[in-house]
Amino acid sequence: MTSPHDRAVRVLVADDSELFRELLSRVVAAEPGFEVVAVAADGGAAAALARNLRPDVITMDINMPDTDGYSGIARIMADTPTPILVLTANPTEAVGFRALSLGALDILEKPQATTDLDEYGTLLRSRLRLLAGVKVIRHPRGLRERSSAVARPSGRADLFVIGASLGGPRALATLLRALPAEFPAPVAVVQHIADGFTEGLASWLASECRLPVREARHGEPLRAGRVVLAPSGRHLVVSEGVVHLSDAPPVDTFKPSVTPLFLSAARAYGARCCGVLLTGMGRDGADGLKAIRDRGGLTVAQDEATSVVFGMPKAAIELGAVDRVLPLDEIAGLMVELTR
Repeated sequence: MTSPHDRAVRVLVADDSELFRELLSRVVAAEPGFEVVAVAADGGAAAALARNLRPDVITMDINMPDTDGYSGIARIMADTPTPILVLTANPTEAVGFRALSLGALDILEKPQATTDLDEYGTLLRSRLRLLAGVKVIRHPRGLRERSSAVARPSGRADLFVIGASLGGPRALATLLRALPAEFPAPVAVVQHIADGFTEGLASWLASECRLPVREARHGEPLRAGRVVLAPSGRHLVVSEGVVHLSDAPPVDTFKPSVTPLFLSAARAYGARCCGVLLTGMGRDGADGLKAIRDRGGLTVAQDEATSVVFGMPKAAIELGAVDRVLPLDEIAGLMVELTR
């Protein structure tokens, strides 16, 4: 049987600009192992081509005439689930993240006039190859198996730390949306995402939930009911009641990385901390989650059925770092319970 790594990655390019479609097609096909199977000028055409050609991965513009990228993504994920990489001209805007809530997997900035196309092509093709190997399912998700309950710790959680990667923005929105406006503890988040997108992610998450969400600032206090998000290119760590940003080297190839946040939370809060590891590829966060558990804090991993990619939760489970494995829609309820 031929594996995805033994054949070319088949890419569908959707954008309303003919010039950009040609440019992107050249960039994608510049390396052996990639093939642009078709181009589309709007979301409707992209959905029809996806249904007929079954590409491995799709690049999708958002603002297109006739049928925009949102409609195209919704049709594709309902009819022909396919990994989708959203390309946007402005990473600081929140609008692109709506596409992720509809089922797209990742988001990347479009190349600009000053962009080094060789460097951009290397980044783009690595993303496309990664996404092409992800199995996506039809949306909306179906019924899921419920988890069995285990005894909760006796202590109250004064801090919640969350780590996520591929599929994380949508998972974070679902989780945060379920928390009450009066949630009585701070929340610190590390989400792996392309450089420059954390401001837009924070703005989108704030629009999706009842809690204030913003990029973390060095030295600011951790406040109850506020969500802080690690900014691009800096690790987010905490001491008792205070946010810190670190320029330390990448961990598990990531900066920001989940593990430094979890390790710092374990040191500063011990049993008063709850660590949550959501969907993502790789093993970032596993060692940090183990540190929280070793200090008496409760640790939670998203289950396989509701994860886009089960890599990070699975690595933590195999390490013995996880107290509970829960469907995504049960995690917020546990967080609320731990603050009582």
